[in-house]
Amino acid sequence: MSVPPAETPGHGLLDGRVVVVTAAAGTGIGSATARRALLEGADVMISDVHARRLEATRSELAALGLGRVEAHTCDVTSTSDVDALISETVAVFGRLDVLVNNAGLGGETPVIDMTDEQWSRVLDVTLNSTFRCTRAALEYFRRVPHGGVIVNNASVLGWRAQRGQAHYAAAKAGVMALTRCSAVEAAEYGVRINAVAPSIANHAFLAKVTSEDLLARLASDEAFGRAAEPWEIATTIAFLASDYSTYLTGEVVSVSSQRA
Repeated sequence: MSVPPAETPGHGLLDGRVVVVTAAAGTGIGSATARRALLEGADVMISDVHARRLEATRSELAALGLGRVEAHTCDVTSTSDVDALISETVAVFGRLDVLVNNAGLGGETPVIDMTDEQWSRVLDVTLNSTFRCTRAALEYFRRVPHGGVIVNNASVLGWRAQRGQAHYAAAKAGVMALTRCSAVEAAEYGVRINAVAPSIANHAFLAKVTSEDLLARLASDEAFGRAAEPWEIATTIAFLASDYSTYLTGEVVSVSSQRA
């Protein structure tokens, strides 16, 4: 198994930007993305449905002594909560430049054993929330002259087959399709919409919903023999949010070793 590299330092890719990251509490890709945005010079609004963990994450990020960090509790399955998140961000920071749709929910359940409620819950948190947040951000971007960027968190399971993941894979494939179609519509507002598709990232929440044996097998299948670190996903998100990708929209970037 290879050893992950040291975290890449910031290079000012997002200087002066205001970035919103959903599902950013804890130690996963969301909090890593918020940290990366700060390292790249942005101010950040983080959101999550878990208020206590959200505030703890805000405190940890603020302790970095970089940009301004604020937190807003938001249930992404609620349209009113999502709309309030965007409105509060603009009220607090004066603008919004980047939205990172990170919220998602997985689990392992074979189709034959899956209930309607399990299916619907994963689709609502993972796909419908991306739609709600995208719609709310576009309503803002349509009114302002500066344009913006939306980056969605998809998954290689939007392309690959894996047992027990039909609900999650269907949701992530939907995120990919939503990314492509909304990007075509958003171009007239000066907005770019892209997505990342990680394979496997090493964080505590994934370990709670996935067996150790499966995690070990998935990691060993990767070309580097390990899972990605969350910051390795976050750096690609920062690239997509930055001016280094001004002609890139409607794309899904695989952040994985493709099981070469």
